[in-house]
Amino acid sequence: MSGLYPGLRTRAVLTLVGLLATLSGCTSPAARLEQLARQQNHRLATLPTTQFDLQVALPNAPQPDSRLRVYLEGDGRAWITATQPSLDPTPRDLLLARLALSDPRPSVYLARPCQFVQSPGCAPRYWTHGRFAEEIVDSLSEALDQLRQRHGNRDFELIGYSGGGALALLLAAARDDIAQVQTLAGNLSPRRWAQRLELAPLHGSLEPLDFAERLRALPQRHLAGNEDQVVPASLLAAYAARLGPADCLELHRLGGVDHHAGWLERWRRWRDRPIECRTIRRQASGRFESQRADSPGDAAAPPPAAAP
Repeated sequence: MSGLYPGLRTRAVLTLVGLLATLSGCTSPAARLEQLARQQNHRLATLPTTQFDLQVALPNAPQPDSRLRVYLEGDGRAWITATQPSLDPTPRDLLLARLALSDPRPSVYLARPCQFVQSPGCAPRYWTHGRFAEEIVDSLSEALDQLRQRHGNRDFELIGYSGGGALALLLAAARDDIAQVQTLAGNLSPRRWAQRLELAPLHGSLEPLDFAERLRALPQRHLAGNEDQVVPASLLAAYAARLGPADCLELHRLGGVDHHAGWLERWRRWRDRPIECRTIRRQASGRFESQRADSPGDAAAPPPAAAP
């Protein structure tokens, strides 16, 4: 029968292949995260906190270490359109989860409140204008307390992606056990980010630079993609200018990287490099010394103008 209708058979096969591809593409982010965790010898767990339950991916065989690296997820799918908030902020792109679960160091992936796991306290304000609210920071801090009890680590290194960068800084300002922070495409100053992109102010959110005095003592490295249109790399200089003199601050702009693409390879180059600590001196021009570029194709951010 198939020999009589070869064209029909070919079309049927192509239709089946297309259907399977469509179904594969429709797999939920939660299912893809679970599959990714299994592939990388991790397991998913839920950490209950006062207001939110948080999704976390933990190593099946944790290695004893005095420091635990925690990857903080970005804003996820906060908006459906420019004016309509999403009903579910779970990220569709699992970029940060892939980075976290492939990290050979003791590492944990920590999602934001209301991502992957819904709680009674979830409401759109917590992934729109209040995405950096005190309740969000408190919930993540409770999760860190639980992780410390589980792993017995002395301190944390926080890796923040996109909006997770702001939360990493806010946690570092609030706690005494954050040894260092690294960010990828990090929103380091939500206030200035909203101003630069002419967005509505994030009323109800905390601003990391309001805690600049605490943050100046924090070893920190911030990586930004030159092609990033979501969190422009030019904001690195604005952050450094407002932060003020800091002993352990690195700013790097990466060529060929945008908000989503290019991070898998670049992060492997940067993640385990020690953060260089040195006193950043004011020059006669009123500018800070720029950090030198440490990798081919990656440039240090230009020296920022002193904040008024």
